[in-house]
Amino acid sequence: MQEKKLKAETASRLITESLELSLLDKSEVLDLACGSGRNGLWFADKGHRVTFIDKSLVNLNAPSEPHTDPMPTRHSYLAWDLEDGSAPELTQNKYDLVLVFNYLHRPLFPQIAAAVKPGGLLVYETFIEKQVEIGRPRNPKFLLKSNELKNEFKTWALMHYFEGEVIKGSNLSYKAQLIARKPNC
Repeated sequence: MQEKKLKAETASRLITESLELSLLDKSEVLDLACGSGRNGLWFADKGHRVTFIDKSLVNLNAPSEPHTDPMPTRHSYLAWDLEDGSAPELTQNKYDLVLVFNYLHRPLFPQIAAAVKPGGLLVYETFIEKQVEIGRPRNPKFLLKSNELKNEFKTWALMHYFEGEVIKGSNLSYKAQLIARKPNC
């Protein structure tokens, strides 16, 4: 069981293998619908300031930097339900980088776009419709249509886009991946 937990805490290869993301310097990062925080923690461990948002922060692991408080204060931890209307809107033009993994709530697309600073980056990876052939999620509300993610951010500079099989260990899934830069104007 411990081995499985360690695997789940590893940041996505989409992040760890991106030269552009590895060059970011002390950025303001939003890990939206963060779950365990594995992707935001990768940036926190590199000195970035991270805001973690999820409906529940119970599964969030604390950053590994030296500290006495289990949740270091230079980061923000927000337990917000992003789908029921109770959460405030995301602050506009605040983040150098927004991360969204394995989460889709289409009404948030405009807020996500607005939260990224001009010239900032969005990294988004989530399931596509083909996923129903092999497992969950199966609900169309949680599955992107072909090129939907790319079309949603069509005015942004596309740095990476992929739709298809993503293999992590022995797990196969069908996902769309996007890394895009928000226009400066």
